[in-house]
Amino acid sequence: MKIRMASLKNVILCLVCFSVSCAGVQRGGLKPDYVNHNGSEKFPKNVIIFIADGAGFNHFKAADFYQCGNSPCQEYADFPVRLAMSTYQQGGDYNPNAAWAKFNYVKHGYTDSAAAATAMATGVKTYNYALGVDVNRNPVTNLVERAEQLGKSTGVITSVPFSHATPAGFVAHNTSRNNYTQIADDMVNKSAADVIMGCGHPLYDNDGKQHMSTRYKYLDSSNWVNLLNGSAGADADGDGSPDPWTLIQARAQFQALAKGPAPKRLFGLARVFETLQEKRSPDARTPYESPFIQTVPTLEEMTLAALNVLDDNPAGFFLMIEGGAVDWAAHNNHSARVIEEMNDFNRSAEAVIKWVKRENGWNETLVIVTADHETGYLTGPDAGGSQRNELVNNGPGKMPSMEWNSGSHTNSLVPFYAKGSGAKYFKDAVDGNDPVHGPYIDNTDIANVIFSLWRD
Repeated sequence: MKIRMASLKNVILCLVCFSVSCAGVQRGGLKPDYVNHNGSEKFPKNVIIFIADGAGFNHFKAADFYQCGNSPCQEYADFPVRLAMSTYQQGGDYNPNAAWAKFNYVKHGYTDSAAAATAMATGVKTYNYALGVDVNRNPVTNLVERAEQLGKSTGVITSVPFSHATPAGFVAHNTSRNNYTQIADDMVNKSAADVIMGCGHPLYDNDGKQHMSTRYKYLDSSNWVNLLNGSAGADADGDGSPDPWTLIQARAQFQALAKGPAPKRLFGLARVFETLQEKRSPDARTPYESPFIQTVPTLEEMTLAALNVLDDNPAGFFLMIEGGAVDWAAHNNHSARVIEEMNDFNRSAEAVIKWVKRENGWNETLVIVTADHETGYLTGPDAGGSQRNELVNNGPGKMPSMEWNSGSHTNSLVPFYAKGSGAKYFKDAVDGNDPVHGPYIDNTDIANVIFSLWRD
C-alpha cells in the first residue's frame, strides 16, 4: 500500500502551484469557487474522467445504435447529471442560436485537443496547440498536480500515443503539442504521476509488428533505454529518493495487473506505434471485419490495470481515461472505426462503473464521461442548410445511416455526464441553454468544480 510522505519539497510545490493556479484567468476573471465548504459533505476521494476524443452527441448515438439498436443505452447516460458542454479555445465563444440557424457556424472557432485538454485539466482557456500553459505561455496547475498535492495517486491512459495532446494536457506543460519527446520527458522524468499508459512504442508499427527501424517520435532514445533498465522516473512521493517506473509492454502483462500485487509506479507502453487498433490494416467498411491485433491491450484492460495500481492509496486517486482514436477515425470519416473505438471506450466506462459499485464508492468517487470536442460534423443523411437530420437507426449490429460534413473539428457542444461525490455542483456551473441539447457548461468548469471540491 502506497502512503505519501510529507516533505519540505511538497510544501514548496504546493505553495508554488497554488499561486500559479490562482493567477489563471478563466473567461475574463478568477477561477470561480462553485462549492460552499461547510464540512457537511464528503468530497470525492477519487475522480475518474473519461474523454472520448472527437466524440459529439452523434458519435455516442451511432455507437448505441450499433450496439443496442436504441439510444441511449449506456449506463452512464442515466447518470444524475446530464448536460452539454462547450469546447471553444481562448477568445472564442458558442452562440446556441447561431449554431442551429447556420449550418456552417460550428465549422469555425473550434478548439484542438491540446487547448481542450488544458481547459479541462486546469480550468484555464488557452490557444490551440498549447499544453498546460495559458495564453501568455505561463504554466498553470493541472488536476494531476493538485491531486498529488493532496497525497493522491494519479494516472493517465489512452488508446493513442501517451505523449499526445489529451494525456499530455493533464500532466505536462509545453508551448506546443508537437514537441512530443520534450513532453514525454516531462511526463516520465518530471511529473509525479503514478500510472501512464498508451501507444508510441519505438519498435513496433501500427499492426503491432516489429518495425524495420526504430522510430523515436513520441519517446526519445535515452528515455526508452532508461525505461527498459528501470532507471527512469522522478521523486514521485517527495521522500527525496527516485521512484522508477515499472515498464510493461505485453498484453498479458496488462491483463495480469487487473488484480493482485501492483507496482508503485506503472508505465504501460503497448507494442504498437500510434493506436491500439484504429490504424491497423487491412481497412474495412464494417466494424470488426478486419481482425484485431491480439498482442495489444484493450482500453478496458488498461483501465483495470490502472485501477489496481491507483486504488492502493488510502488518500484516493485521480485517473483520466482517453478513447483517443475516436478522433483519428472521425478525421478520416471512417464510420466503422468510429464504432469500434466508441465501443472500446464504452466497455472501459462499464468496467469503471462496475468497480465503483463493487467498492460501494459512489459516496467517495466522482465519475465524469465527456469529450474534448466534436470531429467530423457527424449528422444524419442529407443534412445541410437549416437541416440537422437525425442518424437513422438500422438495428443492432448494423451501421446506422449517417453523413460526415467535415474532416476537421467543430465548435459543436459535446455530451457531459457525471455521477458520484460532488457531481451535483456541475449543475451550478451551467453557462447557457441550447435549443437542442439544453443546459450546457464550459470545458473549464470540469477543473474548476473539482478544484473547488478539493480546496483546502
